[in-house]
Amino acid sequence: MIIRSPAFHLCYNIARQAKLANQIYYQVITTHSYLVKYPENNTNPSFKDKYYDSNNVNLDVLPLLHQNGFLCDQFSLNKIISTCAKLGLFTVGIQTHCQIIKIGFDSNVFINTALVDMYGKCGVIKLAQKLFDEMPERNVVTWNALISGYLDIHYPENAVAMFLEMLREGISPTPSSVSAVLVGCTQLEACELGAQLHALIWKAGFALNLVVDTVLIDMYSKCLDLETSRRVFDQMPERNVITWTSMITGYAQKQCPFQALTLFKEMLKLGIRPNYVTYSSLLNSFSCPDYLVHCEQVHCHVIQQGFNTNHYLVVTLLSVYSECSCSLEDFQKLCSDTMKWDEISWNAVIAGFSNLAVGGQAFACFARMRRAGFTADHYTFASILKAIGNISGLGEGMQTHCLALKTGYTFEVFIQNGLLSMYTRCGRLEEAERIFSSMEERDLISWNSLLTGCAHHGYGRDVMVMFEEMRRCGIKPDLTTFLAVLSACRHAGLLDEGIKYFDLMKNDNSLPPPKLEHYACIVDLYGRAGHLLEAEAFINNMPIEPGPSVFKSLLSACQLHGNKELAIISSKKLVELCPNDPATYILLANVLASEGNWNDAEGQRKLMLDRGLSKKPGYSWL
Repeated sequence: MIIRSPAFHLCYNIARQAKLANQIYYQVITTHSYLVKYPENNTNPSFKDKYYDSNNVNLDVLPLLHQNGFLCDQFSLNKIISTCAKLGLFTVGIQTHCQIIKIGFDSNVFINTALVDMYGKCGVIKLAQKLFDEMPERNVVTWNALISGYLDIHYPENAVAMFLEMLREGISPTPSSVSAVLVGCTQLEACELGAQLHALIWKAGFALNLVVDTVLIDMYSKCLDLETSRRVFDQMPERNVITWTSMITGYAQKQCPFQALTLFKEMLKLGIRPNYVTYSSLLNSFSCPDYLVHCEQVHCHVIQQGFNTNHYLVVTLLSVYSECSCSLEDFQKLCSDTMKWDEISWNAVIAGFSNLAVGGQAFACFARMRRAGFTADHYTFASILKAIGNISGLGEGMQTHCLALKTGYTFEVFIQNGLLSMYTRCGRLEEAERIFSSMEERDLISWNSLLTGCAHHGYGRDVMVMFEEMRRCGIKPDLTTFLAVLSACRHAGLLDEGIKYFDLMKNDNSLPPPKLEHYACIVDLYGRAGHLLEAEAFINNMPIEPGPSVFKSLLSACQLHGNKELAIISSKKLVELCPNDPATYILLANVLASEGNWNDAEGQRKLMLDRGLSKKPGYSWL
């Protein structure tokens, strides 16, 4: 029989406890790393119950590791602090900091750097700055950690100031340093500062660094200097999918869809596989009916690459299709393909129906969203108010107004603008003026909403008074403002005033050239006043090609004043531009009938029928 001594049992117990602690430590650290990398696989309730509380590490584990001597080396402490930084475990992090001070590692530059990074990522930047100031030794990684901490909480001014102080102290920056400060320049939209940093990048030898160049492209793009951004892109010896996506995003943000599409095709030719962000950026550059075909082509490519179930892309497709005025059937098909219904999905669907002017369905979706327990945010209110305005749904609008008051969103300017536009579209100008008067801050959209509403309801003189008041308040009018004023002059028959405001708009070099609808207003003004020859001369001297709206205004004036010759000229132009528009034939037939030319009028209606056209019947909601 073998007799085991007490010393043997002691050694055996120590070894067993050490092995147990080692297993616990390994499980904690590796599982933290795994869950950070693959959060969707966190499905093991037994492990969560054992090592986690609500969503953090079970604090009982760390004392156990300390008791067994596993929190006395630099590697272990750095691993714990790094885990706290990744998961935002501030409570665990600060307790670990206390332990670090207790065991004498508070002067270690590597551990202190990890602590600065942890406090920054947990959003407690004051503690990060305090620890940084008390550190007896710092390296460039320490400075980078604090700069990134300020950027994470959107204090780019402080990040730039820290970078400049780092340079003054003679610390040579790394690619991570300049990349972080470029992000700060992007947040500040400080293109000039970014250009100075670009010069420093060349001087420091980072000009060919892939990460630095990619951040440079993003910075210049968001500062609206696409020319320089493209120059950096073209000079890069190496590019990855993030680089291509950044350049495509730059074109998309500046509404340059063809350049973005060309770059996308070039990317595919080089064999670089786009990610979902690439597709989303490209799709967001399509924002009008002219680009619907391109949107459909990119959508086909999305399906081919297997991204059609990506929630982020599905929401983008919903928004873009509606902005490109797709058919209601196509949009409803996209809605039925939506797999995940959250606030973002509901908002995209409501905004889509609103963009397609299907206000009833938008409000029905809003009601379903509320019944499903989702809370409306400012984006929801802006979309639903637009939809209600489209259908002049005063009752629904007042209910939505009450809900916005209850949830506290009526203090936001764009919600007030939405309410203002909704009430003017519903004909409740008194309510609109009351909201306008109560607004502490009014922007251009506020003024445009009120001016457009008053113009639509025939208050021409009031619109001109408000326009002059707007200019006195220092709000610079845009083309939409002038269109509202010209429409008001047209409805009120104010020819001289309309021409005066048109000349004011045309001679303002800070504004884009007038659009077709502005010219159509002036033609209508001349026509209503009976100055048909002046209207014809105005059309002939237009610097842009006259469109259907211009000739329809002239043809309507010919019907009003019985000018057969000019009506025939106008109708011929209209038939050339819109051969399938029945309104052209109806207008000309009415002019001929008013002159007593019944046979010619009948001939126009027969021609319309022979071409398979029919007048759409009018209807009323009343």
